[in-house]
Amino acid sequence: MTASLASQEKGSALYVARVCLVAALGGLLFGYDTGVISGAIESLTAKFGLGDFMKGWASGCVLIGCATGVLAVGPLSDRFGRRLAMFLAAAMFLVSAIGTALPNDIWTFIVFRFLGGVGIGIASISTPMYIAEITPARVRGRMVSVNQIAIVGGIALTAFINYFIAKDASQAWLIETGWRWMFAAGILPSVFFGLLLLTIPESPRWLIEMRREDEARAILARVGGGAFAAAESAGIKAALSQEKGTWGELFSRTLRLPLLVGIALAILQQVTGINVFMYFGATIFKNMSASTGVDAGLLQQFIINGSGVVFTLIAIATVDKWGRKPLMLVGTAGMGVSLLGMGVMAQAFTDPAAASGWMLFYIILYIACFGLSVGPVTWVILAEIFPTAVRGRALGLATFFLWMADYAITQTFPLMDAKDSWFVRQFNHAFPFYVYAAFCVALIVLVWRLVPETKGRTLEEIEQGWHTK
Repeated sequence: MTASLASQEKGSALYVARVCLVAALGGLLFGYDTGVISGAIESLTAKFGLGDFMKGWASGCVLIGCATGVLAVGPLSDRFGRRLAMFLAAAMFLVSAIGTALPNDIWTFIVFRFLGGVGIGIASISTPMYIAEITPARVRGRMVSVNQIAIVGGIALTAFINYFIAKDASQAWLIETGWRWMFAAGILPSVFFGLLLLTIPESPRWLIEMRREDEARAILARVGGGAFAAAESAGIKAALSQEKGTWGELFSRTLRLPLLVGIALAILQQVTGINVFMYFGATIFKNMSASTGVDAGLLQQFIINGSGVVFTLIAIATVDKWGRKPLMLVGTAGMGVSLLGMGVMAQAFTDPAAASGWMLFYIILYIACFGLSVGPVTWVILAEIFPTAVRGRALGLATFFLWMADYAITQTFPLMDAKDSWFVRQFNHAFPFYVYAAFCVALIVLVWRLVPETKGRTLEEIEQGWHTK
Protein backbone atom coordinates (compact mmCIF):
# COMPACT_ATOMS: atom_id res chain seq x y z
CA MET A 1 0.00 0.00 0.00
CA THR A 2 1.38 3.42 -0.91
CA ALA A 3 1.96 6.13 1.71
CA SER A 4 -0.90 8.23 0.33
CA LEU A 5 -3.35 5.30 0.48
CA ALA A 6 -2.22 4.49 4.00
CA SER A 7 -2.80 8.09 4.98
CA GLN A 8 -6.34 7.96 3.53
CA GLU A 9 -7.01 4.77 5.49
CA LYS A 10 -5.62 5.92 8.83
CA GLY A 11 -5.62 9.68 8.66
CA SER A 12 -2.76 11.97 9.58
CA ALA A 13 -2.01 13.10 13.13
CA LEU A 14 0.51 15.56 11.70
CA TYR A 15 -2.21 17.15 9.54
CA VAL A 16 -4.52 17.52 12.54
CA ALA A 17 -1.74 19.07 14.63
CA ARG A 18 -0.77 21.53 11.87
CA VAL A 19 -4.35 22.69 11.32
CA CYS A 20 -4.97 23.12 15.04
CA LEU A 21 -1.71 25.04 15.57
CA VAL A 22 -2.63 27.48 12.80
CA ALA A 23 -6.05 28.03 14.35
CA ALA A 24 -4.47 28.46 17.79
CA LEU A 25 -2.57 31.51 16.53
CA GLY A 26 -5.90 33.24 17.08
CA GLY A 27 -5.44 32.46 20.78
CA LEU A 28 -1.92 33.91 20.68
CA LEU A 29 -3.28 37.20 19.30
CA PHE A 30 -6.13 37.02 21.83
CA GLY A 31 -3.53 36.91 24.62
CA TYR A 32 -1.34 39.57 23.04
CA ASP A 33 -4.14 42.06 22.49
CA THR A 34 -5.48 41.45 26.00
CA GLY A 35 -2.15 41.98 27.73
CA VAL A 36 -0.51 44.77 25.74
CA ILE A 37 -2.29 47.55 27.63
CA SER A 38 -0.59 46.64 30.93
CA GLY A 39 2.79 47.95 29.79
CA ALA A 40 1.42 50.99 27.97
CA ILE A 41 -1.27 52.43 30.24
CA GLU A 42 0.98 54.64 32.39
CA SER A 43 2.62 56.17 29.32
CA LEU A 44 -0.80 56.70 27.73
CA THR A 45 -2.00 58.37 30.92
CA ALA A 46 0.91 60.78 30.86
CA LYS A 47 0.71 61.38 27.09
CA PHE A 48 -2.99 62.29 27.04
CA GLY A 49 -3.38 63.57 30.63
CA LEU A 50 -5.97 60.95 31.57
CA GLY A 51 -8.01 61.14 34.75
CA ASP A 52 -9.08 58.04 36.68
CA PHE A 53 -12.24 57.51 34.63
CA MET A 54 -10.57 57.82 31.23
CA LYS A 55 -7.63 55.71 32.37
CA GLY A 56 -10.08 52.97 33.33
CA TRP A 57 -12.01 53.37 30.09
CA ALA A 58 -8.84 53.20 27.96
CA SER A 59 -8.13 49.83 29.61
CA GLY A 60 -11.68 48.54 29.95
CA CYS A 61 -13.17 49.45 26.55
CA VAL A 62 -11.56 46.31 25.15
CA LEU A 63 -13.95 44.20 27.26
CA ILE A 64 -16.96 45.94 25.74
CA GLY A 65 -15.46 45.17 22.33
CA CYS A 66 -15.08 41.53 23.37
CA ALA A 67 -18.74 41.32 24.33
CA THR A 68 -19.72 42.89 21.00
CA GLY A 69 -17.53 40.46 19.09
CA VAL A 70 -18.92 37.33 20.72
CA LEU A 71 -22.52 38.35 20.07
CA ALA A 72 -21.76 39.03 16.40
CA VAL A 73 -19.60 35.99 15.67
CA GLY A 74 -22.15 33.32 16.59
CA PRO A 75 -24.65 33.99 13.77
CA LEU A 76 -21.76 34.90 11.45
CA SER A 77 -19.88 31.63 11.97
CA ASP A 78 -23.09 29.58 11.74
CA ARG A 79 -24.00 31.26 8.45
CA PHE A 80 -20.65 31.82 6.70
CA GLY A 81 -18.28 29.36 8.36
CA ARG A 82 -15.72 29.07 11.15
CA ARG A 83 -12.72 29.96 9.00
CA LEU A 84 -14.26 33.23 7.82
CA ALA A 85 -14.80 34.17 11.47
CA MET A 86 -11.11 33.60 12.16
CA PHE A 87 -10.22 35.74 9.12
CA LEU A 88 -12.37 38.51 10.56
CA ALA A 89 -10.57 38.22 13.91
CA ALA A 90 -7.19 38.49 12.14
CA ALA A 91 -8.40 41.60 10.29
CA MET A 92 -9.61 43.20 13.51
CA PHE A 93 -6.30 42.48 15.23
CA LEU A 94 -4.40 44.04 12.33
CA VAL A 95 -6.59 47.18 12.19
CA SER A 96 -6.33 47.57 15.97
CA ALA A 97 -2.54 47.12 16.02
CA ILE A 98 -2.11 49.84 13.40
CA GLY A 99 -4.77 52.16 14.79
CA THR A 100 -3.65 52.05 18.42
CA ALA A 101 -0.03 52.75 17.45
CA LEU A 102 -0.78 55.99 15.58
CA PRO A 103 -3.39 58.15 17.36
CA ASN A 104 -2.87 61.72 18.51
CA ASP A 105 -5.92 61.78 20.80
CA ILE A 106 -7.33 59.32 23.32
CA TRP A 107 -10.72 58.86 21.63
CA THR A 108 -9.12 57.61 18.42
CA PHE A 109 -7.08 55.21 20.53
CA ILE A 110 -10.25 53.98 22.28
CA VAL A 111 -12.04 53.33 18.97
CA PHE A 112 -9.21 51.13 17.70
CA ARG A 113 -8.78 49.47 21.10
CA PHE A 114 -12.50 48.63 20.99
CA LEU A 115 -12.00 47.04 17.54
CA GLY A 116 -9.19 44.97 19.00
CA GLY A 117 -11.65 43.82 21.64
CA VAL A 118 -14.06 42.75 18.90
CA GLY A 119 -11.21 40.67 17.45
CA ILE A 120 -10.56 39.09 20.87
CA GLY A 121 -14.24 38.24 21.23
CA ILE A 122 -14.37 36.63 17.79
CA ALA A 123 -11.16 34.65 18.40
CA SER A 124 -12.31 33.52 21.85
CA ILE A 125 -15.15 31.62 20.15
CA SER A 126 -14.07 30.76 16.63
CA THR A 127 -10.72 29.18 17.53
CA PRO A 128 -11.85 26.59 20.13
CA MET A 129 -15.02 25.88 18.13
CA TYR A 130 -13.07 25.20 14.94
CA ILE A 131 -10.54 22.98 16.71
CA ALA A 132 -13.28 20.98 18.44
CA GLU A 133 -15.12 20.41 15.16
CA ILE A 134 -12.15 19.19 13.13
CA THR A 135 -10.41 16.89 15.64
CA PRO A 136 -11.22 13.26 16.53
CA ALA A 137 -12.75 12.66 19.96
CA ARG A 138 -9.65 10.87 21.28
CA VAL A 139 -7.48 14.01 21.02
CA ARG A 140 -10.08 16.78 21.03
CA GLY A 141 -9.45 17.83 24.63
CA ARG A 142 -5.72 18.33 24.23
CA MET A 143 -6.08 20.07 20.87
CA VAL A 144 -8.61 22.60 22.22
CA SER A 145 -6.38 23.08 25.28
CA VAL A 146 -3.54 24.12 22.97
CA ASN A 147 -5.55 27.31 22.46
CA GLN A 148 -5.13 28.13 26.17
CA ILE A 149 -1.36 27.70 25.86
CA ALA A 150 -1.49 30.11 22.94
CA ILE A 151 -3.44 32.65 25.02
CA VAL A 152 -1.00 32.37 27.93
CA GLY A 153 1.88 32.54 25.46
CA GLY A 154 0.42 35.69 23.91
CA ILE A 155 0.16 37.35 27.30
CA ALA A 156 3.73 36.32 28.13
CA LEU A 157 4.94 37.57 24.75
CA THR A 158 3.29 40.92 25.40
CA ALA A 159 4.88 41.16 28.82
CA PHE A 160 8.38 40.51 27.51
CA ILE A 161 8.01 42.80 24.49
CA ASN A 162 6.73 45.57 26.75
CA TYR A 163 9.51 44.94 29.22
CA PHE A 164 12.30 45.08 26.65
CA ILE A 165 10.86 48.14 24.91
CA ALA A 166 10.77 49.95 28.24
CA LYS A 167 13.92 48.48 29.81
CA ASP A 168 16.53 51.12 28.96
CA ALA A 169 14.23 53.82 27.59
CA SER A 170 13.83 57.30 29.00
CA GLN A 171 10.47 58.26 30.47
CA ALA A 172 10.06 61.00 27.86
CA TRP A 173 10.58 58.53 24.99
CA LEU A 174 8.13 56.04 26.50
CA ILE A 175 5.46 58.73 26.85
CA GLU A 176 5.90 60.02 23.32
CA THR A 177 6.87 56.90 21.31
CA GLY A 178 7.52 53.74 23.33
CA TRP A 179 3.89 52.77 23.93
CA ARG A 180 3.23 53.05 20.19
CA TRP A 181 5.79 50.30 19.50
CA MET A 182 4.11 48.07 22.08
CA PHE A 183 0.87 48.12 20.10
CA ALA A 184 2.58 48.09 16.67
CA ALA A 185 4.34 44.83 17.59
CA GLY A 186 1.02 43.08 16.97
CA ILE A 187 1.01 43.91 13.24
CA LEU A 188 3.28 41.09 12.02
CA PRO A 189 1.59 38.22 13.89
CA SER A 190 -1.82 39.46 12.69
CA VAL A 191 -0.69 39.34 9.06
CA PHE A 192 0.99 35.96 9.62
CA PHE A 193 -2.21 34.53 11.13
CA GLY A 194 -4.33 35.75 8.22
CA LEU A 195 -1.98 34.25 5.62
CA LEU A 196 -1.77 30.88 7.39
CA LEU A 197 -5.57 30.65 7.52
CA LEU A 198 -5.45 30.30 3.73
CA THR A 199 -3.73 26.92 4.23
CA ILE A 200 -6.35 25.24 6.44
CA PRO A 201 -9.78 23.83 5.51
CA GLU A 202 -13.24 24.79 6.68
CA SER A 203 -14.87 22.88 9.55
CA PRO A 204 -16.25 19.59 8.17
CA ARG A 205 -19.28 19.80 10.45
CA TRP A 206 -20.18 23.20 9.06
CA LEU A 207 -19.63 21.94 5.49
CA ILE A 208 -22.08 19.08 6.04
CA GLU A 209 -24.59 21.54 7.46
CA MET A 210 -24.19 23.53 4.23
CA ARG A 211 -24.75 20.30 2.18
CA ARG A 212 -21.13 20.18 1.00
CA GLU A 213 -20.64 16.58 2.10
CA ASP A 214 -17.95 15.60 -0.42
CA GLU A 215 -15.66 18.38 0.82
CA ALA A 216 -16.35 17.45 4.42
CA ARG A 217 -15.63 13.75 3.89
CA ALA A 218 -12.34 14.54 2.15
CA ILE A 219 -11.23 16.60 5.16
CA LEU A 220 -12.42 13.97 7.65
CA ALA A 221 -10.51 11.30 5.69
CA ARG A 222 -7.31 13.31 6.07
CA VAL A 223 -8.06 13.69 9.79
CA GLY A 224 -8.91 10.09 10.68
CA GLY A 225 -9.08 7.88 7.60
CA GLY A 226 -11.86 6.61 5.34
CA ALA A 227 -13.79 4.60 7.93
CA PHE A 228 -13.64 7.52 10.36
CA ALA A 229 -14.89 9.92 7.66
CA ALA A 230 -17.85 7.68 6.79
CA ALA A 231 -18.88 7.19 10.43
CA GLU A 232 -18.42 10.84 11.39
CA SER A 233 -20.30 12.23 8.39
CA ALA A 234 -23.20 9.84 9.02
CA GLY A 235 -23.36 10.86 12.69
CA ILE A 236 -23.19 14.56 11.84
CA LYS A 237 -25.96 14.27 9.24
CA ALA A 238 -28.18 12.37 11.66
CA ALA A 239 -27.70 15.01 14.35
CA LEU A 240 -28.26 17.91 11.93
CA SER A 241 -31.50 16.37 10.68
CA GLN A 242 -32.97 17.05 14.11
CA GLU A 243 -31.70 20.66 14.34
CA LYS A 244 -32.95 23.96 12.94
CA GLY A 245 -30.00 26.20 13.80
CA THR A 246 -32.12 29.14 15.00
CA TRP A 247 -32.20 31.32 18.11
CA GLY A 248 -35.57 29.76 18.89
CA GLU A 249 -33.99 26.30 18.96
CA LEU A 250 -31.18 27.53 21.18
CA PHE A 251 -33.70 28.77 23.77
CA SER A 252 -35.92 25.70 23.47
CA ARG A 253 -36.65 23.41 26.39
CA THR A 254 -34.39 20.71 24.90
CA LEU A 255 -31.28 22.92 24.92
CA ARG A 256 -32.09 24.91 28.04
CA LEU A 257 -29.87 22.78 30.31
CA PRO A 258 -26.69 22.82 28.17
CA LEU A 259 -27.14 26.56 27.56
CA LEU A 260 -27.50 27.33 31.27
CA VAL A 261 -24.56 25.05 32.14
CA GLY A 262 -22.41 26.76 29.49
CA ILE A 263 -23.30 30.26 30.72
CA ALA A 264 -22.65 29.28 34.34
CA LEU A 265 -19.27 27.76 33.47
CA ALA A 266 -18.27 30.89 31.54
CA ILE A 267 -19.22 33.22 34.39
CA LEU A 268 -17.59 31.09 37.09
CA GLN A 269 -14.33 30.84 35.15
CA GLN A 270 -13.95 34.60 35.68
CA VAL A 271 -15.50 35.19 39.12
CA THR A 272 -13.34 32.52 40.76
CA GLY A 273 -10.62 35.18 40.80
CA ILE A 274 -8.18 34.68 37.93
CA ASN A 275 -7.23 38.36 38.05
CA VAL A 276 -6.97 38.57 41.83
CA PHE A 277 -3.22 37.91 41.97
CA MET A 278 -2.68 40.72 39.48
CA TYR A 279 -4.14 43.25 41.89
CA PHE A 280 -2.40 41.99 45.05
CA GLY A 281 0.69 40.73 43.24
CA ALA A 282 2.15 44.16 42.52
CA THR A 283 2.98 44.73 46.19
CA ILE A 284 4.37 41.24 46.62
CA PHE A 285 6.70 41.42 43.67
CA LYS A 286 7.75 44.94 44.59
CA ASN A 287 8.77 43.65 48.03
CA MET A 288 10.56 40.67 46.50
CA SER A 289 12.43 42.99 44.16
CA ALA A 290 13.60 45.10 47.09
CA SER A 291 14.95 42.04 48.88
CA THR A 292 16.44 40.19 45.91
CA GLY A 293 17.56 43.01 43.63
CA VAL A 294 15.75 41.36 40.67
CA ASP A 295 13.54 43.60 38.54
CA ALA A 296 9.99 43.22 39.87
CA GLY A 297 8.29 43.29 36.46
CA LEU A 298 10.53 40.62 34.97
CA LEU A 299 10.31 38.50 38.12
CA GLN A 300 6.52 38.69 38.05
CA GLN A 301 6.32 37.60 34.41
CA PHE A 302 8.70 34.67 34.89
CA ILE A 303 6.80 33.38 37.90
CA ILE A 304 3.22 34.00 36.78
CA ASN A 305 3.47 33.20 33.09
CA GLY A 306 5.95 30.38 33.67
CA SER A 307 3.61 28.67 36.14
CA GLY A 308 0.65 29.16 33.81
CA VAL A 309 2.42 27.62 30.81
CA VAL A 310 3.84 24.62 32.70
CA PHE A 311 0.52 23.56 34.22
CA THR A 312 -1.48 24.19 31.07
CA LEU A 313 0.93 21.79 29.34
CA ILE A 314 0.09 19.23 32.03
CA ALA A 315 -3.60 19.80 31.32
CA ILE A 316 -3.02 19.21 27.60
CA ALA A 317 -1.25 15.94 28.37
CA THR A 318 -3.95 14.66 30.74
CA VAL A 319 -7.35 16.06 29.66
CA ASP A 320 -8.04 13.20 27.23
CA LYS A 321 -6.64 10.61 29.67
CA TRP A 322 -8.07 11.66 33.04
CA GLY A 323 -11.17 13.41 31.72
CA ARG A 324 -12.64 16.89 32.01
CA LYS A 325 -14.51 16.53 35.31
CA PRO A 326 -11.62 15.20 37.45
CA LEU A 327 -9.34 18.02 36.29
CA MET A 328 -12.02 20.64 36.91
CA LEU A 329 -12.88 19.32 40.36
CA VAL A 330 -9.30 18.92 41.60
CA GLY A 331 -8.13 22.21 40.08
CA THR A 332 -11.07 24.24 41.39
CA ALA A 333 -10.60 22.79 44.88
CA GLY A 334 -6.95 23.83 44.76
CA MET A 335 -7.94 27.33 43.63
CA GLY A 336 -10.40 27.61 46.52
CA VAL A 337 -7.77 26.54 49.06
CA SER A 338 -5.30 29.03 47.57
CA LEU A 339 -7.80 31.89 47.78
CA LEU A 340 -8.64 31.05 51.38
CA GLY A 341 -4.93 31.05 52.15
CA MET A 342 -4.53 34.47 50.52
CA GLY A 343 -7.49 35.74 52.51
CA VAL A 344 -6.10 34.50 55.82
CA MET A 345 -2.73 36.09 55.08
CA ALA A 346 -4.31 39.38 53.99
CA GLN A 347 -6.48 39.52 57.12
CA ALA A 348 -3.78 38.46 59.57
CA PHE A 349 -0.99 40.80 58.42
CA THR A 350 -1.38 44.56 58.14
CA ASP A 351 2.09 44.79 56.57
CA PRO A 352 2.05 43.02 53.16
CA ALA A 353 5.82 42.51 53.31
CA ALA A 354 5.43 40.27 56.35
CA ALA A 355 3.24 37.83 54.41
CA SER A 356 4.85 38.14 50.99
CA GLY A 357 6.45 34.68 51.06
CA TRP A 358 3.19 32.89 51.88
CA MET A 359 1.23 35.07 49.47
CA LEU A 360 3.66 34.17 46.68
CA PHE A 361 3.19 30.47 47.49
CA TYR A 362 -0.61 30.75 47.34
CA ILE A 363 -0.50 32.80 44.13
CA ILE A 364 1.68 30.21 42.37
CA LEU A 365 -0.56 27.39 43.68
CA TYR A 366 -3.63 29.23 42.43
CA ILE A 367 -2.15 29.84 38.96
CA ALA A 368 -1.00 26.21 38.77
CA CYS A 369 -4.49 24.93 39.60
CA PHE A 370 -6.14 27.36 37.17
CA GLY A 371 -3.71 26.39 34.39
CA LEU A 372 -4.34 22.70 35.11
CA SER A 373 -8.11 22.95 35.04
CA VAL A 374 -10.44 25.92 34.86
CA GLY A 375 -8.34 27.89 32.37
CA PRO A 376 -8.10 25.40 29.48
CA VAL A 377 -10.78 22.82 30.37
CA THR A 378 -13.65 25.34 30.53
CA TRP A 379 -12.97 26.20 26.89
CA VAL A 380 -12.84 22.50 26.01
CA ILE A 381 -16.24 21.87 27.60
CA LEU A 382 -17.82 24.97 26.06
CA ALA A 383 -16.60 23.90 22.61
CA GLU A 384 -18.11 20.42 23.06
CA ILE A 385 -21.51 20.66 24.73
CA PHE A 386 -23.60 22.51 22.12
CA PRO A 387 -25.20 21.07 18.94
CA THR A 388 -23.48 21.83 15.63
CA ALA A 389 -26.26 23.95 14.11
CA VAL A 390 -26.36 26.37 17.06
CA ARG A 391 -22.80 25.99 18.34
CA GLY A 392 -21.72 29.44 17.16
CA ARG A 393 -24.73 31.18 18.71
CA ALA A 394 -24.51 29.21 21.96
CA LEU A 395 -20.76 29.76 22.37
CA GLY A 396 -21.26 33.44 21.57
CA LEU A 397 -23.90 33.85 24.25
CA ALA A 398 -21.90 31.95 26.88
CA THR A 399 -18.74 33.90 26.08
CA PHE A 400 -20.66 37.19 26.20
CA PHE A 401 -21.45 36.41 29.84
CA LEU A 402 -17.80 35.45 30.39
CA TRP A 403 -16.60 38.89 29.27
CA MET A 404 -19.31 40.63 31.25
CA ALA A 405 -18.21 38.70 34.34
CA ASP A 406 -14.62 39.76 33.63
CA TYR A 407 -15.77 43.39 33.42
CA ALA A 408 -17.74 43.03 36.68
CA ILE A 409 -14.68 41.69 38.52
CA THR A 410 -12.57 44.54 37.14
CA GLN A 411 -15.08 47.09 38.42
CA THR A 412 -15.94 45.56 41.81
CA PHE A 413 -12.52 44.57 43.11
CA PRO A 414 -11.37 48.19 43.65
CA LEU A 415 -14.62 48.88 45.53
CA MET A 416 -14.11 45.90 47.85
CA ASP A 417 -10.43 46.71 48.32
CA ALA A 418 -10.67 50.51 48.74
CA LYS A 419 -8.66 51.79 51.71
CA ASP A 420 -11.61 53.36 53.55
CA SER A 421 -14.28 50.81 52.64
CA TRP A 422 -16.28 48.79 55.17
CA PHE A 423 -14.80 45.59 53.71
CA VAL A 424 -11.23 46.68 54.47
CA ARG A 425 -12.14 47.87 57.96
CA GLN A 426 -13.68 44.49 58.73
CA PHE A 427 -11.44 42.12 56.78
CA ASN A 428 -8.19 44.04 56.04
CA HIS A 429 -8.09 43.40 52.24
CA ALA A 430 -9.15 39.76 52.65
CA PHE A 431 -12.82 40.04 51.64
CA PRO A 432 -12.40 39.65 47.84
CA PHE A 433 -10.40 36.46 48.36
CA TYR A 434 -13.22 34.97 50.44
CA VAL A 435 -15.81 35.92 47.80
CA TYR A 436 -13.81 34.28 45.01
CA ALA A 437 -13.27 31.17 47.16
CA ALA A 438 -17.06 30.92 47.62
CA PHE A 439 -17.46 31.01 43.84
CA CYS A 440 -14.99 28.11 43.64
CA VAL A 441 -17.40 26.10 45.79
CA ALA A 442 -20.23 27.00 43.40
CA LEU A 443 -18.14 25.84 40.44
CA ILE A 444 -17.37 22.51 42.13
CA VAL A 445 -21.11 21.91 42.70
CA LEU A 446 -21.93 22.82 39.09
CA VAL A 447 -19.29 20.50 37.64
CA TRP A 448 -20.13 17.65 40.02
CA ARG A 449 -23.89 17.77 39.45
CA LEU A 450 -24.52 19.04 35.93
CA VAL A 451 -21.45 18.95 33.65
CA PRO A 452 -21.22 15.69 31.66
CA GLU A 453 -17.94 13.86 31.16
CA THR A 454 -17.17 14.33 27.46
CA LYS A 455 -13.85 12.46 27.23
CA GLY A 456 -13.70 10.13 24.23
CA ARG A 457 -17.23 10.94 22.99
CA THR A 458 -18.06 12.41 19.60
CA LEU A 459 -19.78 15.79 19.54
CA GLU A 460 -22.93 14.08 18.31
CA GLU A 461 -22.85 11.58 21.21
CA ILE A 462 -22.48 14.46 23.66
CA GLU A 463 -25.47 16.17 22.04
CA GLN A 464 -27.60 13.06 22.36
CA GLY A 465 -26.65 12.78 26.03
CA TRP A 466 -28.55 15.98 26.83
CA HIS A 467 -31.76 14.47 25.44
CA THR A 468 -31.64 11.67 28.04
CA LYS A 469 -31.41 14.03 31.05
